Amino acid sequence: MALAEPVEAAPPGPTASTDAAGLGRARAWLFVAPGLVLVAIFLVFPALWTIYLGTTNYELLGERKVSPEFVGLDNYTDTLADPEFHDSVVKTLLFVFGSALVGQMCLGFAIAWMLRTAGVWVRRTVETVVLMAWILPGSIVGFLWYAFLSEDDGTLNAILPVGDSAWLVEHPMWSIVIFNTWRGTAFSMLLFTAALATVPPSQLETARLSGAGGWQQLRDVVLPNIRGHILTNALLISLWTFNDFTPFLITGGEGSEILPIYIYKTALTGQQQLGLASAVSLIVLLINLVVALAYLAMLRRRRVR
Repeated sequence: MALAEPVEAAPPGPTASTDAAGLGRARAWLFVAPGLVLVAIFLVFPALWTIYLGTTNYELLGERKVSPEFVGLDNYTDTLADPEFHDSVVKTLLFVFGSALVGQMCLGFAIAWMLRTAGVWVRRTVETVVLMAWILPGSIVGFLWYAFLSEDDGTLNAILPVGDSAWLVEHPMWSIVIFNTWRGTAFSMLLFTAALATVPPSQLETARLSGAGGWQQLRDVVLPNIRGHILTNALLISLWTFNDFTPFLITGGEGSEILPIYIYKTALTGQQQLGLASAVSLIVLLINLVVALAYLAMLRRRRVR
């Protein structure tokens, strides 16, 4: 008797679960598609266009607007060799260090630390006053500070019995450092307020019973527990301050030409060299990237420990 030949099993067909998964992915892409289109229009395309312009001598007016020429890396080499660019980098670093890392961070932490034991009404009042400086539009804040520091009818000159001092002309860097500290402290205050709430009370109580004073508790208990919050805050406020254009509203960049103002003047004043300004913008982006990677490396090192 001949043996029956084995029947090959038919390949499994699509199941209902497979169809449902495919339909789910299609719906997911459908939901995110508008967001991806907006990202492409407002982020990806401008970034690629900026990179392209940085390799040309494109200007906003004149013949080079109609027919810009490809110049390769000339804009980057010219920028890196420009003494005004070097001066702008130094001023930007001083601005970030003075107003963000020292001013906003230290003042924000000090306020958050003092409000820990304050009454509800005191805490709400202080938080409201500090937040007002942060939520007001930059144009309004800039005008208020210009009016406060003005040489002719400024409020500060009216208060101080030292005559009419041109604060914005004689001390432009100090003016924008104090201005940005006052304006941006709210974020650090809110972040540190949330961070201090995560410190275990038992550790503070143990340190207090061991005879540790306020400074020792802060150094040995509080700061180690919120080190990650400190690095996160430093990263965010450094990048925001590094790219802040608001100081232009109170000094016009005179004596305080930080990098955003340097880019603005290169692109929109004088010969309006948009190609050169695009190259400077890319350099600033790379500086921001280096700063962000340095902070992230410190955060990663802390997590490993």
